[in-house]
Amino acid sequence: MTKRVQINKLATGVPGLDDVLGGGLPEFSFNVIAGSPGCGKTSIAHQMMFAMATAERPALYISILGEPPVKMLRYQQQYSFFDPAKVAKSVKFLHLGDELIEHGLDVVLAGIVQEVEATSPKLVFVDSFRSVVRKSTAPGQMELQLFVQRLALHLTSWEATTFLIGEYEEREGYSNEVFTVADGLIWLSQATQRNSVVRKLQVVKLRGQGSIPGIHTMKMSDAGLRVYPRLPNPDSPSTPAAKRGERRKTGVTGLDAMLGGGIPTGYSVMIVGPSGSGKTTLTNQFILEGITEGEHGVIAIFEKRPDEYMTTSPGGAQLEKLVAEGKLKMLYLRPLDLSVDETMEELAAAVKEVGATRVVIDSLMGFELALAPSFR
Repeated sequence: MTKRVQINKLATGVPGLDDVLGGGLPEFSFNVIAGSPGCGKTSIAHQMMFAMATAERPALYISILGEPPVKMLRYQQQYSFFDPAKVAKSVKFLHLGDELIEHGLDVVLAGIVQEVEATSPKLVFVDSFRSVVRKSTAPGQMELQLFVQRLALHLTSWEATTFLIGEYEEREGYSNEVFTVADGLIWLSQATQRNSVVRKLQVVKLRGQGSIPGIHTMKMSDAGLRVYPRLPNPDSPSTPAAKRGERRKTGVTGLDAMLGGGIPTGYSVMIVGPSGSGKTTLTNQFILEGITEGEHGVIAIFEKRPDEYMTTSPGGAQLEKLVAEGKLKMLYLRPLDLSVDETMEELAAAVKEVGATRVVIDSLMGFELALAPSFR
């Protein structure tokens, strides 16, 4: 029987993206990063490039009719992923705007081929590839398709992992000739509703491996881009099942008796009531009772800051002491453009950090107000 080809997967350096891709990006693949202006295409390309580029795997970043390298680097170096030590060594830049304007696609392809043969990069980025499309007139559409096929053939034969970055609107669909040639298609978008902006990512196409389907939330910060997978990683170890009949005491003697010894382990319990009815008091007792029994806890708050919460809540002094001892994690999430996926990941990280077996969300109404309108 013929031996199967093993495809190496490259770590992209974008938190959460490798999980969405199904373990990383296939080496030597021909990929398109597409989306509307301002959705993070160039930033995610640079983040991947600086993460993957090494002396043994050098990168070449080609700009065509887009921003010249000097201007591009001025802004990209503000991100923490930017590594100036790699510039001009394992990361090189080439601008071919003049060649396209004055001579056309054949000269651009010749320039790319010449540079690739001279430097032997293993990572090649072409940005903005859509500018090539716009430069091509309708009669030249076949010429453009031929250009893309020839470029893909050259770069595949050189064993380079390639990225074409371009501006595309969702209404254009996925039937473009460039998308047909590509092995992978990563689509970025952003939606504005009221005063909230939500960035999203979708792996529309990825040959040879199973990616997580659907549209995933994405955040941009000084550290770069972070992807929050819509579904948990199916390869992650599952949580051990609770023992049948095991219960968690609430710390409220009469309530535990009414519940037959406490809350069944693994249950989600909603505490409902008007303001001042004792909801926070009850949940604090639940957390404190758990810590007394050797169980660590997490309190996720959305309406007050941690210092204010511990000052005004019953048992606040005890909570502050437990936080200092590492037995309790106070998680404050209050931005007005949160996503459900981001909140789930932050909660999971907090639980893992302190080894929590008890979690309180205070409150669901505050959580809803903190979410971006599209998630409510």
